[in-house]
Amino acid sequence: MTLYYSPTSPYARKVMVLAHEAGIASDLAIITGSGTPLDSGQAPLAHNPLGKVPTLTRDDGPAIYDSRVICAYLDSIAQAGLYPDGARRWDALTLEAMADGILDAALAIVYESRLRPEEMRFAPFVEGQWQKVARSLDVLETRWLGYLSGPVCIGQIATACALSYLDLRHGPRDWRAGHPELADWHQKFAQRGSMLATAPPA
Repeated sequence: MTLYYSPTSPYARKVMVLAHEAGIASDLAIITGSGTPLDSGQAPLAHNPLGKVPTLTRDDGPAIYDSRVICAYLDSIAQAGLYPDGARRWDALTLEAMADGILDAALAIVYESRLRPEEMRFAPFVEGQWQKVARSLDVLETRWLGYLSGPVCIGQIATACALSYLDLRHGPRDWRAGHPELADWHQKFAQRGSMLATAPPA
C-alpha cells in the first residue's frame, strides 16, 4: 500500500497515528506531496480527482480517500479494534466527525490568510470559522472527557490530531484557555509513541 501524505496535514497525520496504533505503519510506502485549491502542486491527481492527501493506493482495488475511509480500511485489515462495537462506536464516529470539523474550520482560516489577497480577506468569515472551533472545544471539555479517557479508538486519535493542529497553526488563539481538563488530556495523549512518531516539523 502507498500513502500519499503531507507531514503538516492533520488528516494525513490521523491516518499515520492510526497505522502506528494498529501496528501496520511499516506496511505503508509513503509518498510526500500535496497542493492547495489554487495550485495542485504535487497532489496525487492520478489517484484522487479531489487532489487531496491522504490518499491510499492498494493492489487489490482502486485508491481510497478521505482520511475517515482510509482509517476505517486500515483498522479493518489490521483487525486493530480502533472502531468500537455497540453504542461506543457511534460515540467514536461522532468524535471523529467533530474533530474533522475542527480541522475543516481551522484549515479554512489558514487558507483565508495564505491564499486570499489581503484586500479580499473577510474577517467575519475567519471569526465564524473560529467559533465552530471554540464551540467544539467547549463541548469536548464538558461532554467528552470521560470518553476520551477510555480505551484508545479513532475518536481519541482524531481529537488529538485536531488539537495538535491548533497548536501548529493557531497557537496565538490559545485553545487551552478555558479548557484545562482537555488540555491535560491532550498533553498526556501527545506522549504516545504514535503521536511522537508523527509529529509535524516545527
